Amino acid sequence: MSRIGKKPVPVPKGVKVGIADGSVKVEGPKGTLTMPVRPEVTVEHKADTNEVCCSIPEAAMEDRICRAYWGMTRALIQNMMVGVTQGYEKTMEVVGVGWGAQIQGQQLKLQLGYAAPVMMDIPKGLTISVEKQIVKISGADKQAVGHFAAAMRAKRKPEPYNGKGVKYANEVIKRKQGKQFGS
Repeated sequence: MSRIGKKPVPVPKGVKVGIADGSVKVEGPKGTLTMPVRPEVTVEHKADTNEVCCSIPEAAMEDRICRAYWGMTRALIQNMMVGVTQGYEKTMEVVGVGWGAQIQGQQLKLQLGYAAPVMMDIPKGLTISVEKQIVKISGADKQAVGHFAAAMRAKRKPEPYNGKGVKYANEVIKRKQGKQFGS
């Protein structure tokens, strides 16, 4: 039995939940998120306790995949509740001499030591702020925030000798010593 799946998800004040046609829609002060629900999982909103509950049929309790979908669906709904109330944020650092980031319209311009700047389109629903070499990515959708941060890091991963590259603010780069001259 899924320990995560059987826990109800409390609905915070100011959040509206709609369940219809195999999808869950959550509206809050930070935005609106919609997620399709797997057919194996049943999602219902209990208005009296103001909770969202996920369940699977008794016959599917033995099926490992159905139990996995059950817990995953509950976790995604919980992430949606947090996203529309508090939001998610990732902080990235661009480390390198002469390297930096700028916002140009709906694109993020990254100077990463290449011959030409790297341009990244900013997805809808994300807010990006740049202060010199620090880029803050925020939004209601946890997956979109994490995906944009990972795509940004993939443009120039931090290297272990000088530590140059795009990294998460709390990421620790394991440094290498490099060559030693003489013996």
